[in-house]
Amino acid sequence: MTSWPTPLAPATLGGIVDVPTPYLMTDLDTVADRLASFQAALPGVAVHYAMKCNPAEEILRTLHAGGASFEVASIGELRKLQAIGVDPADVLYSNPIKPASHIAAAHAAGLWRFSFDSPNELAKIAEHAPGAAVYVRLRVDDEASVFPLSRKFGTDVEDAYDLLLLAQRLDLRPYGVTFHVGSQCLRPSAWASAVDTAGKLMDRLRHEGIELEMLDMGGGFPARYTTGVPSIDEIGAATTEALDALPYRPGLIVAEPGRHLVAESGVLAATVIGHERRDEENWLYLEVGAFNGLMEVLQTPGGWDFPIRTSLSRTDDLVPYTVTGPTCDSSDTIGYGIMLPAGLKTGDVLYIGTTGAYTLAYASDFNGFDQPMPLFVGSYARV
Repeated sequence: MTSWPTPLAPATLGGIVDVPTPYLMTDLDTVADRLASFQAALPGVAVHYAMKCNPAEEILRTLHAGGASFEVASIGELRKLQAIGVDPADVLYSNPIKPASHIAAAHAAGLWRFSFDSPNELAKIAEHAPGAAVYVRLRVDDEASVFPLSRKFGTDVEDAYDLLLLAQRLDLRPYGVTFHVGSQCLRPSAWASAVDTAGKLMDRLRHEGIELEMLDMGGGFPARYTTGVPSIDEIGAATTEALDALPYRPGLIVAEPGRHLVAESGVLAATVIGHERRDEENWLYLEVGAFNGLMEVLQTPGGWDFPIRTSLSRTDDLVPYTVTGPTCDSSDTIGYGIMLPAGLKTGDVLYIGTTGAYTLAYASDFNGFDQPMPLFVGSYARV
């Protein structure tokens, strides 16, 4: 079976909870530790958590207590932050394409910094958030990421230059530049390369009398699933060197980690509801599948590889299983050839690690199956 990165070992979960499956257990101390490690590896870089990957109130409060601010993609996310006392003026709105009503509502709430990557978006911001500060999103190399993002968002340096000049003509504040190297990026130098690209834009704009006030390095910082990933110290060292080589240092340098801070804090527990032998394959049916908690398995070829343990005491005599979810959709399958104990049967429990990110945030009630119950442990958990 695969490696187990989370401190919530399956053997301890029985002593922590006495509730029916499915549930998603999150260790908030792990979240706090990941934030502290990130801050240490990238000193002077402000953390704005990308709350889309897990907007649980307990996680937001934990990160806020640790000195993080936030990045939102919608007015709904901003409202969640306001509900726990976060000042919208400290929040970044980094979705490059936004509904006009969301722009207006965020602006009215006190949020003043908006991302964009096109003339049309600038026009919307100028109309619904007049005088706002804007930061342009660059398209950068994201080939080293598991989930590339450059097809949907971003522009090149030449267009970014023209767009920031246009922003100035629209009486907006040319404030900064941002990029995203893709989710779960596996090359430590990716952020450094993108910083270098941003530096070229900064240098060119300075000749027009514009000095950008913010460099936002986006997200993509990886979490460990079943194989090793670059450490945040490796990424931090390469990125810091690139920041030091910029033509000038903006007053605010930002990163938007999401998965890196929360993924390894979570363990999802799901009971086996059926086991069958079909065409020489061992099939294992779980009460949680792609549609009610594990959507990322549908976004990668061959499925997304989570570390898995079981409630069985024996871990030898492993056989390959096709592990699938409870719905009647055949695509609701977690993975193929997953090595698990041969004796698994209905009623046994699988513990799926590194499930703190993009699980409940994506989950639905398709076919009427319940989403996992969120549970929290650690010194930050509320009694």
